[in-house]
Amino acid sequence: MARNPNLNELGEFLKERRAEINPGDLGLPANKQPRRVRGLRREEVAHLAAVSTDYYTRLEQGRVHPSGRVLGALAGVLRLSEDQRAHLFRLAGTDALRRPHRRPRQKARPELLRLLDDLGTTPALVLGRRTDILAWNTQAAALLTDFGEIPVKHRNYVRLLFTDPAMRTLYQDWENIARTAVAQLRTEAARTPADPRLNTLVGELSTRDEHFRIWWAGHVVAGLCVRAKQLNHPVVGPLTLDWTTLISATDPDQHLVTWSAEPGSPADDALRLLASWSATSPGPPPSQADTAA
Repeated sequence: MARNPNLNELGEFLKERRAEINPGDLGLPANKQPRRVRGLRREEVAHLAAVSTDYYTRLEQGRVHPSGRVLGALAGVLRLSEDQRAHLFRLAGTDALRRPHRRPRQKARPELLRLLDDLGTTPALVLGRRTDILAWNTQAAALLTDFGEIPVKHRNYVRLLFTDPAMRTLYQDWENIARTAVAQLRTEAARTPADPRLNTLVGELSTRDEHFRIWWAGHVVAGLCVRAKQLNHPVVGPLTLDWTTLISATDPDQHLVTWSAEPGSPADDALRLLASWSATSPGPPPSQADTAA
C-alpha cells in the first residue's frame, strides 16, 4: 500500500508546533546545558504523549500512520488550537482519524436533579463524560468544594483532584484515589479516543502534574466501583464514607455519585453535623451547570 503523502507534511507540522512550545510552560525542569533546538525535544514530546521516542521520531519522519489516540494526545501536549487540531487529523488522511462532530451540550437529567434535592444529608453530584461535574447538592459542596466558584470549563472531578491543593489534603489516601481516577479516565478514553475535550484535559494534566503523566502512561484501566474513602474534613474532621455510583438508565454517560455512612456511625453523625453547618453558613444552593460536551 502506498504511503500517504500527507504523512511527511504531518511530520513537518509536528516539528513546527513543538518548536513553539516553551518547556518551562509545561513544568519541565530547567537544564543548564543549552538546547540545540527551539522548543521541546522529540523525547519530551514522546514522554508527555505516552509514546516511545522511536515511534515519535518515525512519526516526524512520515514513516508511521498514527492512531486517533496518539493524535489526540499530541494535540493536547502541543496545545493545538481547534483549527490546528482539525488540520492535524486531516493530515492523518482517513475519516476514522478525523475529529468527530461535536456532541450536544451535556446537562444533568431532570430525574437526577430531583434525586439530588431529595437526598437530605447525603452528599451527591452528577458526573458526565470525562468526569465533568454537571450538578451537585449543598451537602456535596460542603463536603468537597464550592463548585459554583469554579469556571464551567474547569468543573471536572479528575482535574480538581490534580489541580486543587485542598483535594490532596481532603483525601487521606489521595494517591490511590487519584491513580484510580486516572485509570477510569483511561477506560473512557478507549471508548472515545478522538474526544477533543478529553484529549485537551489529558494534555493539560500531563504537562501540569508528574503523577498524572506517569500513571496515564501506564495504561492501567478501571471501571466504576463501590468503595470506602477516608477523608480529613476541615470542619467535621476524619470521615470514612462509602462512595457509590449509580448509572442513569436514560443516559449511561451520566452517573449519580453519593457519599454515605452506616446509620448511627460517627461518620453518619458527622454528615448530619456538616449538613446543619452548611444550612446555616453562606454557601451555594443546590445547583446545576451547563457543561460543554
